Amino acid sequence: MLRWSPLSRTDKAPIKEKTPAEEAGFSKIGDRSRGGPSPQCHRRIPLDTPEQVFRRVGAPLGPYLAYMPDGEVGDRRYWIDGIAYRVFNGHPEIETLRRPAPDANGVENWRPLGMHDQFQFRVKPGVAQVRFGDPGWRLGYTKDAVGSHFVFRQLQKEGVIPPGVRFQVCLPLTFSAIGLYFPDPADHAKVAPGVTAAFRAEVAKMVELITPQELAIQWDLAVENRLVDTALAREGGPAAETLAARLVAPVADIAPAIPQEVALGYHGCFGTLSGWPSRQPTDLGGTVTLLNEAIAATGRRVDFLHLPTLGTADDAFFAPLERLRAPDAKVYLGAIHHMHDADGLRRQLQTVRRHLAEFGLAAPCGFGRAPERPGRLLTAEGSARRYTANLTRQRLGPQKHIFLL
Repeated sequence: MLRWSPLSRTDKAPIKEKTPAEEAGFSKIGDRSRGGPSPQCHRRIPLDTPEQVFRRVGAPLGPYLAYMPDGEVGDRRYWIDGIAYRVFNGHPEIETLRRPAPDANGVENWRPLGMHDQFQFRVKPGVAQVRFGDPGWRLGYTKDAVGSHFVFRQLQKEGVIPPGVRFQVCLPLTFSAIGLYFPDPADHAKVAPGVTAAFRAEVAKMVELITPQELAIQWDLAVENRLVDTALAREGGPAAETLAARLVAPVADIAPAIPQEVALGYHGCFGTLSGWPSRQPTDLGGTVTLLNEAIAATGRRVDFLHLPTLGTADDAFFAPLERLRAPDAKVYLGAIHHMHDADGLRRQLQTVRRHLAEFGLAAPCGFGRAPERPGRLLTAEGSARRYTANLTRQRLGPQKHIFLL
């Protein structure tokens, strides 16, 4: 979420070499003379360790960031597949029906090649409710968060990460964690309560061990978004709203464990497993419906929302934004992506302004999983420079923000 404002140079002082972000007019944290920032770097960054992520992101983007994640490294690299591998697979009350195929040499593999290759499970006969032990630690997110936060704080002390930047944790909500893995819908009611309780325990342990004022939590709603989009297309608005309310109901159980001092947000998504976007809905109606229900279920302040976009500049795609009920949240659109033609981003943002008065810009879903991408995105030769230069040339307006997911 890098705030963008065009600059005009009238002084004759020597010109200091600028970063790509500065060339586009991005404001640094605390620079109120240029509008003030509200930046964030979100989710997947394809490196191997949190320290690599923090050093790679902290140096070029740190002055512009409000929140910084650890890049979803290790077995979170493929988002929820780590839960399938380390939590569901081998659980005594769950049977593994399918696992990702081995590689060409017959060596086992837990990372799927696509939707066709994912883990599949069922609840064992006679089990009424699947339970998860070791509360606060069983899902693995607390362990990773505490370890990454220690590295984060050390690099803040070194000056790599500026003071005031929050450490961000990204978590799948309950039905994103289970929806793709249990093909029998009857199993969902047997698994969901236990998973929700486990997430609540993980969040409670996180805020016990990480200072709340240093923490931001984002709930990722990719599977929920897909299900609501499908219901909207097949059954209409009322059915989609009913389904959305059911899918985000776990929020009401988890939110009380999140103190007000923790920044909280939601991420709508069109999916990335088979390459972004995994699907292309006709408009943002499903995403808006889902986020409205999530906000209503939360019972506390929601600080930010993220909605993806496609390559279209049609009014029909963005008209649902007028129905977004987010009085306290900053809204960011994932409009920085490869689907635009040469003038597509400018035309898309012109359309958005007719339906949403205040918004920021973002990539649709992280920096991806390809290891060569972070360097290209964060250097003068990369996509960040190309996109920000386009923003400058197209004079998109001083009120805009950039939210780098």
